Amino acid sequence: MTAPFRFAALAAALLLAACASLPAAGPARDPQIDAAALLDDVRILASDAMEGRETGTPGAERARAYILERYREIGLAPVNGAYEHVFEYLHQIRTGPRTGVNVLGVIEGREPDGPVIVVSAHYDHLGMRSGGTIYNGADDNASGTAGMLAVAAWFAQNQPRHTLYFAAFDAEEVGLRGARAAIADGQLQMDRVAMNINLDMLGISYDGELVAAGAYHYPFLGGYIDEVAAIAPVTLIQGHDSPEYGPQGDWTMMSDHGPFHAAGVPFIYLGVDFHPHYHQPSDTYENLTHDFFAAAAQTALLTVLRFDEALPEIVAARAAAQTRQRAVK
Repeated sequence: MTAPFRFAALAAALLLAACASLPAAGPARDPQIDAAALLDDVRILASDAMEGRETGTPGAERARAYILERYREIGLAPVNGAYEHVFEYLHQIRTGPRTGVNVLGVIEGREPDGPVIVVSAHYDHLGMRSGGTIYNGADDNASGTAGMLAVAAWFAQNQPRHTLYFAAFDAEEVGLRGARAAIADGQLQMDRVAMNINLDMLGISYDGELVAAGAYHYPFLGGYIDEVAAIAPVTLIQGHDSPEYGPQGDWTMMSDHGPFHAAGVPFIYLGVDFHPHYHQPSDTYENLTHDFFAAAAQTALLTVLRFDEALPEIVAARAAAQTRQRAVK
């Protein structure tokens, strides 16, 4: 296992240089995640005790209870009076309806009546297979869930400009069911949702690259990603969001940002490229590239912070783009 904080000095230096360019908002705006809590969260969510977190299993229930406990510790408020959003769906293979549970929390912004951002990550994975083999899903997607918790913890102590929803979606692995249900059931005030930032697979990279997908569909987002890339403690690149990457390389509909995109909501998806541990029993806490993971979660925080401050500009750019599209038609 690599030392988990090798990026810390580099990240700190970059952030000190960058803080002048980040909009100030209230006291003590030092945008740094709690790396120790981040690693604790991913280790617990990817432990054997969670049995791979397959939707509808006791392992998923234990993972959900842990996420709910963390929401309360962090100080997230429930959404629509409850943290849990129960939904039913038809499985692609198994007969009869299945039940999933999303875990939703919210931090009210300084401008509570304005547009909102949904920060999301799916907590489910593949569960157990024949012979008791556990697919722990440390990268996919305990890493994204832990990263989302780290972002939420920082904003709970540093109130965002705009309201932030935090969505731990269930049943992503069986067709993005949790995200689809949350949107369809009106859980997220979709008339106010200006964008989705989805975190899926932040934990394993051997070249230090993190992909930000989405600007192909929403070009007005690209410049903000460039700004984050200039100060990020990882190599943040754009791509994997257009047909030129082929059916497997175009990630537009391959995670929970997909249903937001289908609803016309701009998205940024942060994730790593495929690796040998993807959907394998070897996707364990020990095989995460811990240095990179801490830096990727830090980059996720910087991304949410930048888009939170720029959200009125994004809303205006989105409206202008929609007007141009209508004019062309």
